[in-house]
Amino acid sequence: MLAHHILRRVRLTLVFSATSLTLVACGGGGDTSLPFKTLDNQPPLVIAHRGASGALPEETLEAYARAIDFGANAVEPDLISTKDGVLIARHDPNLDFSTDVAKRPEFASRKKTTQVDGETQTGWFASDFTLAEIKTLGAIITTDPTRDKSNDGKFKVITFQELIDLVKLRSTQLNRPIAVYPETKNPSYHRALGLPLEDKLIAAIANAGWNNKASPVYVQSFEPGSLKEMKAKGLQAKLVQLIDADDYDLKTGKLTYAAPYDRPYDWFLKGDTRLFSAMVTPAGLAEIKQYADGIGPWKPYIVPVKGTLDAAGNLRDMNGDGKIDYSDASTQAPTTLIDDAHKAGLFVHAFTFRNEARRLALDYQGDPVAEYLQFFRLGLDGLFSDFGDTALAARAIYLRELRR
Repeated sequence: MLAHHILRRVRLTLVFSATSLTLVACGGGGDTSLPFKTLDNQPPLVIAHRGASGALPEETLEAYARAIDFGANAVEPDLISTKDGVLIARHDPNLDFSTDVAKRPEFASRKKTTQVDGETQTGWFASDFTLAEIKTLGAIITTDPTRDKSNDGKFKVITFQELIDLVKLRSTQLNRPIAVYPETKNPSYHRALGLPLEDKLIAAIANAGWNNKASPVYVQSFEPGSLKEMKAKGLQAKLVQLIDADDYDLKTGKLTYAAPYDRPYDWFLKGDTRLFSAMVTPAGLAEIKQYADGIGPWKPYIVPVKGTLDAAGNLRDMNGDGKIDYSDASTQAPTTLIDDAHKAGLFVHAFTFRNEARRLALDYQGDPVAEYLQFFRLGLDGLFSDFGDTALAARAIYLRELRR
């Protein structure tokens, strides 16, 4: 039903676009296209978050290939290290979160409890496995329990180099640029293990011939120190400071901050008591501009949400589904973050957009396209999506609105 709804909207918009083009061709006044609000006056980027992770086990060649086939502008891997120092694409050092390692009796003895950025976790950790061992595991779909799990265990964990090779091949075959958008994941954690990520990432980018600002590469991190280190060591690719928070308080409409999502972990280690919220102030943006080219904020920093309270001050179940969550909250007036970042010379790539109804504010009425359109119209430079096909369909509608 959702796919049909999106397709219908695109068809209607295409009809409108064709009519507009006919009017122009018949002397309707020349170029009537409207400008983008993005920093570079280009269409907003669609970044495939962990590949086509809404449909397939994340960060696998199959997920990335499908996202590229959708037409995504960029594919995003999270980079962690194996025991033998190889960069692999996994969102978490704890392999229990995204692989079938718990079902492998040969690795049962490696289960342990440890700290990752101050958070106690129990599971199997990539730093205790060689690449060869990790290659025996199967990836599983994550993030939402309603997603199709029929492909769990079928696809393998990949290295960063394998993703680079895929992107180069498909870019040549399709004759279009495809960007790679790696994140240094838990860099302080890896450094403490003697498995730093930065040098290997720089080497991989340089070996690919991509070490320049014009290259199809964006390097992101939640830790400013990781970005600053890579810049100091000669990385010239575009750098992006990620900006997180722990949660949102639906009663107040404010973001909340609790460890380990209250501040960059390298700030914590240095005794810097500022929160991520300090980064979105004019002073914070000016500081980021000294070492990065853009920011990657969690989307409530741009469009806050707030629940509706009853007379007793309790949150109301607005959609009548018997529970109170994000889907009962209404969007609030957008902040000035996009404009503020643009004034500082920074582009803005927000995360993470998903299709599930429970992740959509009440205003959107279960339609993810409505959410995308709001953010595109605000001048967002790009976004991370688990469902690149939906994001691209929404962008097509937005481009028609601008008569492009």
